[in-house]
Amino acid sequence: MKCDVKALAVALGIIFGGSFLLVGIANLIFPSYATAYLELAASVYPGYHGPAGFGSVIAVTLYGALDGVVGGAIFAWLYNFALGKKAEAAA
Repeated sequence: MKCDVKALAVALGIIFGGSFLLVGIANLIFPSYATAYLELAASVYPGYHGPAGFGSVIAVTLYGALDGVVGGAIFAWLYNFALGKKAEAAA
């Protein structure tokens, strides 16, 4: 059964973006919460410099959503590609 590329891309975009949004907001409320996680994000995403305010939370949320969409689409495409090769080999 093939994977729907768009559906998986959107789902992972929501999951990744949502996780950064929730962690970022929690960090604004409790400043010591998940600082290592947000520092890791700052080392990966250019232009994001760690938890410094609500604007930073929005920036990392958008970066995470874009990362999830691209990663989900690539994963689904590779899955479908491998599944097609398996079907060809069985025929």
